[in-house]
Amino acid sequence: MSTSDSCKDSALTKSNNDGVCELEEKLEKMSTADVSICANCGKEGANNTCNKCNQVKYCNAICKKVHKKKHKKDCEEHVRRAIDKHNEELRIAAEIRDEHLFKQPPSQYGDCPICFLCLPSIVSGRTYYACCGKMICRGCVYAPVYDNQGNEVDNKKCPFCRTPHHTSNEEMVKRMKKRMQAHDPIAIYNIGVYYRDGDYGYQQDYTKALELFHRAADGYTIAYASIGYVYDNGDGVEVDKEKANHYYELAAMGGVAGARHNVGLNEYYAGNIARALKHFMIAVRGGYSDSLNSIKRLYSNGLASKEDYTKALRSYQTYLSEIKSEQRDEAAANDYEEYRYC
Repeated sequence: MSTSDSCKDSALTKSNNDGVCELEEKLEKMSTADVSICANCGKEGANNTCNKCNQVKYCNAICKKVHKKKHKKDCEEHVRRAIDKHNEELRIAAEIRDEHLFKQPPSQYGDCPICFLCLPSIVSGRTYYACCGKMICRGCVYAPVYDNQGNEVDNKKCPFCRTPHHTSNEEMVKRMKKRMQAHDPIAIYNIGVYYRDGDYGYQQDYTKALELFHRAADGYTIAYASIGYVYDNGDGVEVDKEKANHYYELAAMGGVAGARHNVGLNEYYAGNIARALKHFMIAVRGGYSDSLNSIKRLYSNGLASKEDYTKALRSYQTYLSEIKSEQRDEAAANDYEEYRYC
């Protein structure tokens, strides 16, 4: 027989247990979500919640104190389970994050639209043309152009769309603005750089530069690296190393090898050598020679194995084999600093 049934019988027989039944009925209501019952005395309208587990309520501080000893074990168990659950959620989130963070990304730069070879990661190995919005390798920029009779002709045109080169900075900026209006993320990023550096007639404006970097980042991941640099060095904002590393990580996951190297350095300085080595390895595969040198130093100091260094060397050779060509070699030999690609 339920408590409510026994209380009905008591009511019919005018039992002296009316007070007990009333308390039992109120305690039964504690499982009802829309009624707050004091865990000690059973009165309704309890609003003084246990500040540790938030699972039980009391009508006042006196009831809370009286019930404390009885509730202590359940309270501590609930808190322990809540902490364990939270820690497990953090662990799973960290594993998922690391899975994405340490995945070898595709190159941010893609292939040259003319020779179809992978574009070099080093900035001097590629050129952006605002006339058509194409990023072209220096080998194809340098390569001579011939007419139908095999005679070399004037090559002062875009290698892709054959638009004549701009003749002034004003014309170049005009083309860049046109690409920006077409929502070209590289053009948006470049205008941001002009604001950051105060170049090509733009007044230096760090706030505007940061705004444009954020706009560009969705389609041109290298912009995340520039945002990280802003916070790393305090260019118009307060220095925030944690935020800087966050944006370096976003750029790294998007295939920016230089940003990956920065993340590796941050892990190294934090004493996380194994994580730093992982980042350097990924950056080496992306063509970042500074990471190869960092792995060499780790090996020299006994912090990386010979196998690690050998693997890094092979990865860098694989990268070179993907970007190397006779045209790029000729361009680099002609003007090493401007046309360097590795």
